[in-house]
Amino acid sequence: MVAVAGVGLNSITGRMALGDPQVIYRSASKFTPFEGEMIDELRLKAYLESWLVESKVKGEDLFSGGVIITGLAARQRNADAIARLVGERVGEAIIATADDPNLESWLAFMGCTSTLSRHHPELSIINLDIGGGTTNPAIGKAGQVNETGCFYVGARHFQFEPGSYLLKHISYYGQKLMDHLFIPKKRGDFLDPREIDAILDFYVAALEAMVIGDLSFFNAPIAKLHQQTPFDMNPVRAETAITFSGGVGELIYQFAQGENLPGTTYYGDFGIDLALRIVASPILSTHIKTLRPENMGRATVYGLTLHNTEISGSTMFLPNPDVLPLRDIPIVARLRINGNLDQVIQVCSIAKKSPKGACIQIISNPVTNNKEQILNAPDCETFDRIKGLGINLAEGLKRVSFPPAIPLILLAPENYGKALGNYATNWQQSGVNLIVIDEIPDRNAHFVNIGRLHRSIVPVSFYGVH
Repeated sequence: MVAVAGVGLNSITGRMALGDPQVIYRSASKFTPFEGEMIDELRLKAYLESWLVESKVKGEDLFSGGVIITGLAARQRNADAIARLVGERVGEAIIATADDPNLESWLAFMGCTSTLSRHHPELSIINLDIGGGTTNPAIGKAGQVNETGCFYVGARHFQFEPGSYLLKHISYYGQKLMDHLFIPKKRGDFLDPREIDAILDFYVAALEAMVIGDLSFFNAPIAKLHQQTPFDMNPVRAETAITFSGGVGELIYQFAQGENLPGTTYYGDFGIDLALRIVASPILSTHIKTLRPENMGRATVYGLTLHNTEISGSTMFLPNPDVLPLRDIPIVARLRINGNLDQVIQVCSIAKKSPKGACIQIISNPVTNNKEQILNAPDCETFDRIKGLGINLAEGLKRVSFPPAIPLILLAPENYGKALGNYATNWQQSGVNLIVIDEIPDRNAHFVNIGRLHRSIVPVSFYGVH
């Protein structure tokens, strides 16, 4: 994907910023090229070269770029080849590797369902991101992800000669499933209809167990093998909707809208078969025709081409400037300044799952406090709410035993960074590696980079901007 944007002085904020970004090129989707168990660097290089030619953009004309590596590709030994090849052609590229399954689940929800979730704040939504190797479920409400998981349920554990069920490749998990189902087939053999149904029955049953919260399903040895991280939802009493993303998600919504799908194993895998079985499931298909999310197959990459940079205020809480710079830090939650202790604990629990560090955006609704009747006095945040959030953060971080080695960044929209940080760390006595950067406006983004301290301020770059 290639985008263009103007650079100029923002008339509202008075800061330099990228304005009015426009996507000018979007390539066709391609399967990650593999050579055995490794990423095929030569084919990947050819893809990159062809996309640059098609986009009519020269490498030296690109100001910046990015790549996100997800799914089974991120688990290959030479996954860094993707980052290197992009960097050679783009220069200063943002590289995000979603080899953490919880991050990948969260990212898919944010890229696909976050806007829909905010439009229906009363509705809990489970997004199932179904790709070639994994299904990454996430449940959220009002744009906030509450829980994530990851399962080795995907379309490409069995790869076929397109147009047939002649087996060309079987993954480790595919082989274990065939052994469990007593399917004595190998590469070069054809799967018969009974065997196909047995495999798809297992996948659909696993997906249904995810969305109804049936943890007991994954106690069985074969199901437990397919569970990388559990999807342990808290009891949801209200209505829960289901959305889909990933390549299989695109096929689901195409069929639901009456579009014809390609023929048998057109993509050389179970993608079409699995999509049709999901549409036929009364448990999984309840909202397919009434709720249509964005991006779907591009949920984890949409927006990475577009990033933005803000300049912090000078009243940030930064006890140790040497921890900067920080790169590729996921924004895992948005927390209101008047959030209660339970909400703070939930957010801290999510942040704790990101070993590289985590970022939380503080959402503030300044109140009018103009007793002196000062002309044009701006609304501002109250000291009581700043102190209250700081105390709740101190208690929440303590209760979840937040690891001191994990950087935790809070982005605050107004200039109360030092106050909030000191209360949240009990005046730097807690040992938590906390940074509070203030005067950063709220952004619906996926990742953030924090630059080095320069004259009491730091640059904050967002990317994956929605």
